[in-house]
Amino acid sequence: MAETKPALVLHLVSGGEPLVFPLHADVVDEVASQVNLYLDHGSVQSIRDADDRTVHVNFAHVAAAYVDDLQRSGKVFGMR
Repeated sequence: MAETKPALVLHLVSGGEPLVFPLHADVVDEVASQVNLYLDHGSVQSIRDADDRTVHVNFAHVAAAYVDDLQRSGKVFGMR
């Protein structure tokens, strides 16, 4: 089975290219299950990235967010 590289993808309200943060393996499930709540509440969250650094995200400035696999080829937005 191919190795996965999960990442948090953020589309900002102001537009432009999405921001992509590879996630630490320990936080993938938590972030994936909670990202909808972060968006609903517009809260600031501290998320650990793959390099073991902490990223602080203000979800009040995020239009859409999701966890995606950077290894997946043939990407189509919204499709798996």
